[in-house]
Amino acid sequence: MIVTPYSAGCGALVSGIQLATLSDNELTELRAAFAEHGVLFFRDQDFPPAQHLEFAERFGSIVVNKFFKATSEFPKIAEVRKEKTQQTNIGGGWHSDHSYDDIPAMGSILVARTLPATGGDTQFANLAAAYDALSPLLKKRIANLRAVHSNEHIYGENGVYRHTDLAEQLGGMDRVGDATHPVVITHPESGRKVLFVNPGHTIQFEGWEFTESRTLLDELYAHVNQPQFTCSFNWLPGSVTFWDNRCTWHQAKNDYQGQARLMHRITLAGSALTAG
Repeated sequence: MIVTPYSAGCGALVSGIQLATLSDNELTELRAAFAEHGVLFFRDQDFPPAQHLEFAERFGSIVVNKFFKATSEFPKIAEVRKEKTQQTNIGGGWHSDHSYDDIPAMGSILVARTLPATGGDTQFANLAAAYDALSPLLKKRIANLRAVHSNEHIYGENGVYRHTDLAEQLGGMDRVGDATHPVVITHPESGRKVLFVNPGHTIQFEGWEFTESRTLLDELYAHVNQPQFTCSFNWLPGSVTFWDNRCTWHQAKNDYQGQARLMHRITLAGSALTAG
């Protein structure tokens, strides 16, 4: 197995293995690479849905998404789908999956099934590297803060997706809610401090006014969204990504209008977060 940095500060490309036939030793190596890099990219994988599911279950417990429809054959595999006629895509802004849950997801494994001829890249951001680069003053300011994360403004009855052409393929309006987490967490595997807020789901700091919260949150978001912490993955047939929701953001570019895109996603369950 060969692991090489994908960009200077974000992600790693893993080659020399097939996820569908991974040995126990390779799985151990992959766990270490996942903890170190936060997002792993794979090319040229022969990875049918049954093997996708088998690999995920070897790595951890699966959590079923509350809002996405599953494939007809595998109820633990969610479809991230955009039809040719749809204008809106799922996950089109920076976010971390499931940060609105009391116990956020550990990570997600995304597999390309149908790709547009052009466009549809996924961008990622490294929140451990971004935290390390904060000024000492800003680190001190956020050290003991907690933040409220919610999904209601996205998936709820009056959420943004409910007024788009994605509405029919989403469910779970009765399962919206929020959770509160430390703004700085200690990653359970790497031990690194991580900035745990994201533009998609973080509403405000606990005990702060909304406007005051937005000022600081926007400052943190602008810091993370810099080239030294981000990268963009171009999907090809046989491509797979595996990212850690606890230390990365991601967003899917919506630059392929008139073309279809279908991805299969399995999300792995996490554990309670610990303040950094």
